[in-house]
Amino acid sequence: MYRPAAIPDADRVHARRWIVLTILSGSLLLIAMDTTILNVAFPSLVADLQPGSVEQLWIIDAYALALSGLLVTAGALGDRWGRKRLLLSGFALFAAASLGAVFATEAWHVIAARALLGVGGAAIMPATLSILRHVFTDARERAFAYAVWAAVMGGGMALGPVVGGLLVENHGWTSAFLLNIPIALAVIGFGAWLLPESFAPSAERWDWTGVVQSVVGMIALAAGIKQLGKSGLNTPLPWLLLAIAAVVLTLFVRRQLRLAHPLLQVRLFTSRAFSVSALALFLGMIALGAVLFLLTQWFQYAQGYSPLQAGLRVLPAPLALMVASLLAPALMRTLPIRHVMGTGLVAMAAGLALPWLAQDGDGHLGYPVVATALALIGLGSGVAMTVASVTLMAATPTEHVSGAAAIEETCYELGAALGVASLGSLAGALYRSDLPASVPEAARDSVGEAAYIAQELGGTDGASLLEQVARAFTHGMTPAFALGGVLALAAAAAVWAWIPRGIRPTENAH
Repeated sequence: MYRPAAIPDADRVHARRWIVLTILSGSLLLIAMDTTILNVAFPSLVADLQPGSVEQLWIIDAYALALSGLLVTAGALGDRWGRKRLLLSGFALFAAASLGAVFATEAWHVIAARALLGVGGAAIMPATLSILRHVFTDARERAFAYAVWAAVMGGGMALGPVVGGLLVENHGWTSAFLLNIPIALAVIGFGAWLLPESFAPSAERWDWTGVVQSVVGMIALAAGIKQLGKSGLNTPLPWLLLAIAAVVLTLFVRRQLRLAHPLLQVRLFTSRAFSVSALALFLGMIALGAVLFLLTQWFQYAQGYSPLQAGLRVLPAPLALMVASLLAPALMRTLPIRHVMGTGLVAMAAGLALPWLAQDGDGHLGYPVVATALALIGLGSGVAMTVASVTLMAATPTEHVSGAAAIEETCYELGAALGVASLGSLAGALYRSDLPASVPEAARDSVGEAAYIAQELGGTDGASLLEQVARAFTHGMTPAFALGGVLALAAAAAVWAWIPRGIRPTENAH
């Protein structure tokens, strides 16, 4: 098994822990932004390469499917192969895939590049948390490091459309991929020099059966969730994929429970603190993923803003999220964990309900209301999800930290995907039901198609259609937000009921 020639001793590693945090935060920011930056680059890409409808779906989904499918395997591989080595290899693949996308001349080139970016992201993301756990030995400092991680993760996802809009408007869609290359190379250079290596070695043979089960099961689960959002509840494909996922993942769990050294320690879920924290992350990301998806559409199509203008108007959420995440460790030291996490989820629910309560009968929703709602969502999710992340990792034994990191990343990825699929589908159904019968059938497919038709019509007819579409989309979007608020309240109830009263993840064990 690979071992570096010289692993720095604990004192040297501890002395440069803040440099390590800086490197890992920069690397995570790149990955987080890459999950949403394509949203604004996509129209320019389609106009240039002219992919078919199926190719367009694969360009969007290839990244998330590869990432979701490989997180568990990548976490276990880092334990055996070396977490630093896996992270740097992931960034090398990330840079190579980005370069391939920049020079793409066919749609399949971009699909392949997006899939490889997902593979690289799967290698990188669990490794960041595992390395942080290894470097930060003091519980209070570790809580702050996790808070920075959560702030970068959530803020990066929301900042992606802003950065993407700025780049694409001035330099075209390839700039969204070109941005990755110098950052990835910088992380590789500084990481090879400054990051420590760590392992959780096992004498057991590599579980290839478990790898296949986890990859097939997670890809089927992610694909099923995405298909629900695209084709709705009445088509068999998403249900078939979800059934395959249920069967294969059940077999995977049963196998892992029998092994002495499993790929994923599923018994982590027997800890109430771990399970409820994972639930809070998952339900919170359902709401947050739907908000970012629907509001980006609402600003661009219903309100007529450019991608960059739309991204700027979403900024209250990531800014508030980053501030709240950094304040969360101080709250955790002074207040019971369940109260901090639960209150954050309630604040998030209030922000989600506000647009539904504040809109008038004509579907008018002013930006001050939306900005206030975004700030509340950012504050609440920043506190709740940071505390959930810290609690989840604190409840995990050191030897299982990579598996816990993979579970946390899966909650982020699948939660956001399910939010777009479920709440996005609800918003779409309500939008179609609210449109007058006189609206052209093509405009009922999506708000984007309706905005395009209104632009083609022009004049009074186009303005009238756009007004009807904007009202209907607002009427569809705001109840979907409110339902996301109900999910946040359900998570808050679970937190108050089941998080142990005496848990203190910011204190060292004695």
